Amino acid sequence: MDAAGFRTLLSTPMILQDEVVGVLSMWRTDVKPFDDRERELLEEFAAQGAIALRLESRGAELGSKVAQLEALREVGEAVGSSLDRDEVLDRIVSNAVRLTGTDGGSIMEYDESDDSFYVRATFGSSPDLVEQLRAITIRRDSTLVGRAALAHRPLEVPDLAQAELDPHLEILFRDGWRSVLAVPMLRGDKIVGVLVIRRRSTGAFPPDMTELLQTFASQSTLAIVNARLFGELQTKTKELEIASQHKSDFLASMSHELRTPLNAVIGFSEVLLDRMFGEINERQDEYLRDILNSGRHLLELLNEILDLSKVEAGQMVLEPSTFGVGSALDYTLTMVRERATRHAIAVTVEVADGVDTVMADELRFKQVVLNLLSNAVKFTPDGGSVSVRAYREETDLVVTVTDSGIGVPPEDQERIFESFQQGRRGAPKEEGTGLGLTLSRRIVGLFGGRMWLESTPGVGSTFGFSVADALERTDEVASPEHGGLPVVVLVDDDRASLDLLSAYLDGSPTQVMRARDGVEALEIVRKVLPAAVVLEIELPQLDGWEVLAALKADPTTAAIPVVIASAVDDRPRGLALGADEVLRKPIRRDELVDALRHVGALTSESS
Repeated sequence: MDAAGFRTLLSTPMILQDEVVGVLSMWRTDVKPFDDRERELLEEFAAQGAIALRLESRGAELGSKVAQLEALREVGEAVGSSLDRDEVLDRIVSNAVRLTGTDGGSIMEYDESDDSFYVRATFGSSPDLVEQLRAITIRRDSTLVGRAALAHRPLEVPDLAQAELDPHLEILFRDGWRSVLAVPMLRGDKIVGVLVIRRRSTGAFPPDMTELLQTFASQSTLAIVNARLFGELQTKTKELEIASQHKSDFLASMSHELRTPLNAVIGFSEVLLDRMFGEINERQDEYLRDILNSGRHLLELLNEILDLSKVEAGQMVLEPSTFGVGSALDYTLTMVRERATRHAIAVTVEVADGVDTVMADELRFKQVVLNLLSNAVKFTPDGGSVSVRAYREETDLVVTVTDSGIGVPPEDQERIFESFQQGRRGAPKEEGTGLGLTLSRRIVGLFGGRMWLESTPGVGSTFGFSVADALERTDEVASPEHGGLPVVVLVDDDRASLDLLSAYLDGSPTQVMRARDGVEALEIVRKVLPAAVVLEIELPQLDGWEVLAALKADPTTAAIPVVIASAVDDRPRGLALGADEVLRKPIRRDELVDALRHVGALTSESS
């Protein structure tokens, strides 16, 4: 004070809530004592100054807290919105270093398989340091990182020069780091990793810094766990995709292996029941019908399993076309009329005004309606009734099937749509596959619509479905008939299938010629120019696809209609290559005859 020339000094403490926050002083360069008024003024200024200092201090603290909260919010959003583990961890460690005013840091992830920690993310570290850290094994039982994880609490080394260095700390010390704090990352009692914060200066880490870093460690834990779960989910998804593909391959193979013998079983049963090779007695008729019905039941099960597998694998492709709603419903009615008549069940169809045509996959539409109608007849007591209605709700087409059957209990009304479930509806007149409703609901979903059930036990049920964006269309113009020759070439490598197709055409005004492979088929077709070709796909030498492509590429044979008759289920490819009709084995006689009529190879009078 003397050196500065001050001769008189007055100081007073700055007190706020019994806490000294500073000292306020004033002085003079001459000797002159301060009076009471000056002392009072100084005390007033000291009180105001204390408040100002505290406000400034609190403001700085508040600003720091706001910055911390903002950083935590940013990291929290990153953890919640990103599954890129490295990106999230990089953001966490950089924010942790920045907010604590330290110089660098890293996140170590724990690998339970070898009981060690590995560097996952770093900040403020040279490439050489990162390379060295990733080259070593940081054991849980012999390092600072491991001890912090085992203790489930933060551990620090204020001065690395005074500490016993493990391999991890040795590398840090050689790189110029002087103090380290390790904060464990835990999920319950399970070790996930450790957040490590470093400084190039010595000194202890304050408690508030440690508390903040524990919050960052918790977020790091969440990011790693989320990424692990996502990785496991991706692995499971790939495994399921592979399993689904194996299942599809197996079902496709099974389909071919079963359809060929089923084709013979069903076809020859129909031929014998039609008395095409002579009369049969009553017992033979009964047994043949049992064989035919069993074959058709097995075929129904096979078709529904394959269709459901296609839907689940995303491989079912709809083929939209414009068709008449009334005619489609009438078709399904003819399929159940015999069964309904046997049990005195009245079946009616009502098509509302304004419902003319719909744009959808006609085959799948009929499949859904037929399934609902068959179930209604099956579960309706003798003398009951079944009604089918079609009407529009705005642009959607709605179809309902209502029966006076036994109904479905409320607890089964959702379960009934699951695979192999029929609900507790009593003993049906004949067993089904338990897949029809599951498949129908999936198909309706592909239509962009929905399927529902309204049922009262003891009163009846109404199953309904909608077809989204159903559009009215004008009637399509029928395609012109082809003029034809009286020869139909049957191409199949299976002798039983050739015999069956030939038997189907016995009595028709056609001449049948046979080919057992693709090369022979092309030779016969080019030589005789037949009215139609009935073509199997799986053929030796040249397969059916190659035969079809060759016929359509040759101007002399391009106009000859081709009917695919095969167990191979690829209708879109067949139509794209130029086939006029695609039939899938087993094939009924009426299906073959109708197809040949459609392409002009048989006249409408032919039977």
